[in-house]
Amino acid sequence: MTRLIRLVLVAALAVTAFAARPALAWGDYGHRVIAQIAEANVSPRVRTRIRALLAQEKQLATPECPLRTIEDASVWADCIRRDDLRWGYSAPWHYVNIDICKPFDIKANCPNGSCVPAQVARNEALLADRKLPTHARLEALAWLVHTMGDMHQPMHAGDRGDLGGNRVSASYGIVEGRMNLHRLWDGPIAERAITQGLPLVRAYSPEERAAVTAGAVEDWAREAWELSRNVAYPTAQHGPACGPALGKDERARHSDADIEALIPVVRTQVLRAGLRLAAALERALG
Repeated sequence: MTRLIRLVLVAALAVTAFAARPALAWGDYGHRVIAQIAEANVSPRVRTRIRALLAQEKQLATPECPLRTIEDASVWADCIRRDDLRWGYSAPWHYVNIDICKPFDIKANCPNGSCVPAQVARNEALLADRKLPTHARLEALAWLVHTMGDMHQPMHAGDRGDLGGNRVSASYGIVEGRMNLHRLWDGPIAERAITQGLPLVRAYSPEERAAVTAGAVEDWAREAWELSRNVAYPTAQHGPACGPALGKDERARHSDADIEALIPVVRTQVLRAGLRLAAALERALG
């Protein structure tokens, strides 16, 4: 077998493996980086209390979805989705999907609190309640770490009747594969953005944190929705956000220039999620 053929086969396998992955906000890597940012920016007291809760992971009885570290917590909620019998009801907690061509309205798109912004607020409150049993607060911790990340992914906030881009075929530069617009933001764009430039994981100054953590959950959800409306969909469609949507047989093509323009947007959202998560953990556990 020639070297060229081997390279082609390896590339094909890589694309196939990527295509088989479920569409998860920021993907595994993005969620873990958000958790790392948060851990680097909480007080030693809060870090100790987080670890004390995580030490009780056996109480949740999810051995196939470990919960030993805050990084584990960041992806636990995606892992348990495999167990539809126990956790199927929680699927809507990962997104809100508000039509970008209509007014921003969380309540109209969040029946009975089943949407990501509501779950961010709910799980912070549950985590802060010292009267609750340990297993309830540990579950709240895991959901808070995960949903704070989800809420900052623009394709989990904005929508054009396409399940947050899940029904829109997309390409990443010259890579066609079997990607969709949602997965493009979750995986390759996020991974490239996080690894390009100065490291995002570090301790930030009080001034840097204050500049990011101002506002409330609804403000942050609106921010992500505006990015889907003003950046993600116009880039994918190469036209106005509410102009003609891509047809069933059309593909959202992203050139290298498009991808480079999206990188600072993604880096900002990952950083915001990490620092806002740190602030939420301080409020709940500090």
